[in-house]
Amino acid sequence: MTDTENQEKEEVLESTEEAQEELENAESELDEIEGSDELEAEKERYLRLLADYENFRRRTEKEKFALFGDATAKSIELLLPVIDNFERAIDAPCSDGEYQKGMKMILEQLEAMLEKQNVSVIDALGKPFDPNIHQAIKREEATEAFPENTVCEVFQKGYMLGERLIRPAMVAVAN
Repeated sequence: MTDTENQEKEEVLESTEEAQEELENAESELDEIEGSDELEAEKERYLRLLADYENFRRRTEKEKFALFGDATAKSIELLLPVIDNFERAIDAPCSDGEYQKGMKMILEQLEAMLEKQNVSVIDALGKPFDPNIHQAIKREEATEAFPENTVCEVFQKGYMLGERLIRPAMVAVAN
């Protein structure tokens, strides 16, 4: 072997020994860090921050969904008197058949729009009185057709948005 080769060999050995020393130092530092209370505290802080973020994300998603539901319910609530008036107009005597037909078509469109929005009419007539969805404005004598505590007349339809009450049905209840 030549001197140059020997010198290169010694340099490689020295750099290998230096690298080995650095690796051992790094491993000992890593062992110190892994076992330290500081690392455990940082892990705990990280996990809490992650949990807080998940809770925030869920809460804002829930609030956004509730806000959308509130806006939809309010919009539909404002539309209900218009529907009531269309129903009254259709029930009123009218000599113009085409006018009556046009009013019915508009009402059908409104009802189809409500159906698409998951709005349903509360079926009240002949059903047991439920103060959660009915508003009693009159009491009448019970009959065979309408036993006690049964809705015997509907003055104004009630509406639900899914499971949410938009407007209670105004009803008369049999005594």
